[in-house]
Amino acid sequence: MKDLILAIDNGTQSVRALIFDLQGNLVAKSRVPLQSPASPQPGWAEQQPEYFWEQLSLACQGLWAQDGGSAWRERLAGAALTTQRSTLINLDQQGKPLRPAMVWLDQRRTPGLKPIGGLWGLAFLLSGMTETVAYLQAEAEANWLRTFQPQIWAQTHKYMYLSGYLTYRLTGKFVDSAGCQVGYLPFDYKKLTWAARWDWKWQVLPVEEQMLVELVPPAGSLGEITPQAAQATGIPAGLPLIAAAADKACEVIGAGCLQPQVGCLSYGTTATLCVTNTRYIEPIPLIPPYPSAVPGAYTPEVQVYRGYWMVTWFKHEFGHHELAIANERGVEPETLFDELVSKVPPGSMGLTLQPYWSPGLKIPGPEAKGAIIGFGDVHTRAHLYRAILEGLAYALHEGQQRLDQRTGQPIQELRVSGGGSQSDAAMQITADIFGLPAARPHLYETSGLGAAIDAAVGLRMYPDFTSAVQSMTRLGRVFEPDPAAQRIYAGLFEQVYKQMYPRLRPLYDRIRAITGYPPR
Repeated sequence: MKDLILAIDNGTQSVRALIFDLQGNLVAKSRVPLQSPASPQPGWAEQQPEYFWEQLSLACQGLWAQDGGSAWRERLAGAALTTQRSTLINLDQQGKPLRPAMVWLDQRRTPGLKPIGGLWGLAFLLSGMTETVAYLQAEAEANWLRTFQPQIWAQTHKYMYLSGYLTYRLTGKFVDSAGCQVGYLPFDYKKLTWAARWDWKWQVLPVEEQMLVELVPPAGSLGEITPQAAQATGIPAGLPLIAAAADKACEVIGAGCLQPQVGCLSYGTTATLCVTNTRYIEPIPLIPPYPSAVPGAYTPEVQVYRGYWMVTWFKHEFGHHELAIANERGVEPETLFDELVSKVPPGSMGLTLQPYWSPGLKIPGPEAKGAIIGFGDVHTRAHLYRAILEGLAYALHEGQQRLDQRTGQPIQELRVSGGGSQSDAAMQITADIFGLPAARPHLYETSGLGAAIDAAVGLRMYPDFTSAVQSMTRLGRVFEPDPAAQRIYAGLFEQVYKQMYPRLRPLYDRIRAITGYPPR
């Protein structure tokens, strides 16, 4: 009986090989950690492409080494792949990497590029979007490669995301899912295919059409596992590989969010709020909704870059006591950090954090900085930790208000995934600040489950996404808003938090003018 699905989830911190049944149960899991990307210069983040493949292979082999591994292999109907977004790889004509992958955390920029001209330049000038386009142009990895490594760029036969590279290693074909195209490539986010030749993206990027891979919609066929890939990974040769989507998009359907009224919060390295919508709606002008894991649909997204990185930073800098005790007791550190949060009342006695640790495109703007206000002699590290959790929720709640206004379909309930979802304190704070019920999905591996849902539909194990999501996802614990806490948060959010950025922005502009950071 072919009734199991293999989902491979290549995230930022680990690669997981996961086996799901058709009820969305996690049958088996193998996790292999990933080393932090190399940083040859400040702000750079690089990883050898072959390393990603080796760790993927190890994760898969770890499944078959478990009791029952041989039986699971025999029952596999197909496989799907989801990966971190915006990690780019250059291949030569033999399909070999020309340089390390530029990981999505990479912050290098290419200043001083010739601005876009002609009718597009005039249109952006009249619409006030010139600086936004210049920011996108400077951020594009392809422009840095052409400027500073022209020999590498000249030898580049294919230029693709990590998802495309791993698909090539698995199937031998230069093909990728349209659902994985998130980043600085000439992609038409409305039509969900490569941009037409007249599109402005071709003017600001040096990419040529022949450098791009073939695109397949989610749930479409990417090919079959080659004998070479089977030898490396242990996946059966000839097994169908079905197109899924990028990890955040897969999280959305893996959390059961198929309607725009159900928001998916992801408390990961980057904190996001997403919905699924069949209409093309830009959450911010010129910032497109990303491709959904559902073909023909979109995932409007609000993003706090380095979101839960702040929580990790706090634990490393101030949480040694809790980490040591957790290790002694053999418990998860989150349990002790939740106890730390419980010592502080909602609102952190006025300590309010704005989590703009990295510049944005529009909201916040490229001049933005992080800020914490309201310090007093009553505040301790516990107040700071709670303020971080509250600040992230404030930022995403503000984004929710923009999404509600843009879509005309207010979010009425939340699903929360990512590492932060494992904290009861973070879940309750989220429910209180949003004023909405916040639920954990029934399992933690939502991005892998979303990829499995794509495979199940693509293999016709379910007739459509509605039936697949209904059968393979369900709710775990639900956190209801506390009315008293909700009133405190509503006051702080409207009267304090939402006033911080507009009032501090002139100071951020002066900091930028004086120090040159962030660069224009």
